[in-house]
Amino acid sequence: MTLPLRGQTEAGDETFTGKATGYADGGGTLELVSNKGMKCNGTFVYVTGRNGEGTFTCSNGQSGSFTFVSTGTRGTGKGSIGSRGFTFTFG
Repeated sequence: MTLPLRGQTEAGDETFTGKATGYADGGGTLELVSNKGMKCNGTFVYVTGRNGEGTFTCSNGQSGSFTFVSTGTRGTGKGSIGSRGFTFTFG
């Protein structure tokens, strides 16, 4: 299942759009593009039925980790890109 994703840095100076694709085995992929042209790709896994975590790498060399909570068709999450925090929603 592929769902749209939107987010922003905690400072509000950069926004993101993209998609999250979840697979039947409990894993998935994440693709983001920022309004400043940075592209990020990552993977995630559900740790419990509703909670997941993942990592990603961006085109500017930064990387980060994230966690999320999902209802199955929508959810929220937070993480970091380098030293900057970000939040996101999907679904």
